[in-house]
Amino acid sequence: MSKVTCGITMSLDGFVAGPNQSLKNPMGDIPENLLHHWMFDEDDNKQRDEMLNYLVDAGAFIMGSNMFMPKDKRDDPEWEGWWGDNPPYHAPVFVLCENPRESIPMEGGTTFHFVTDGIESAFRQAQEAAGGGKISIAGGANTVNQYLAAGLIDELWLHIAPVTIGSGARLFDGVPNLKLEPLEASGTRLATHIRYKVLK
Repeated sequence: MSKVTCGITMSLDGFVAGPNQSLKNPMGDIPENLLHHWMFDEDDNKQRDEMLNYLVDAGAFIMGSNMFMPKDKRDDPEWEGWWGDNPPYHAPVFVLCENPRESIPMEGGTTFHFVTDGIESAFRQAQEAAGGGKISIAGGANTVNQYLAAGLIDELWLHIAPVTIGSGARLFDGVPNLKLEPLEASGTRLATHIRYKVLK
């Protein structure tokens, strides 16, 4: 059985993006890098690199449509993601969406597959693609919340930025009775990092 992980950055009040996400403002109406400034911190390269590798170290990935494309690009057949010709995943990525679309092979081994029949279908396809390797739930908040509520995530690594946002895409909405066991914790001036086991 594949281990299912998720690493995600959020504000103190639980938001992973601000309101009004768009092509011009991928993270919504918040300052650029307000949440993700820790990814570029030079104070502790070893730990930062370990956490960044955790985000892309998997045999298959699942993400929501908002993470793959802004709403203003939903009907653009030429859109191939935010990451250029060589996305960082280097593995199959299953994108939850409403409209069918042909798979998109990219450089480096990433192929985006589009799943229109729900989270369980995407999960089964990711399991098969991962071949027993790790599956990563890449985001955004709505997708993570659905997999948490379904009890399908084994490990959650939260990167908590010392800011509040007030509105937007919020983690843990619709996730009742979530129980977490801390496995490790660390932090810098830019973020607190806590890796949890999700108790079933």
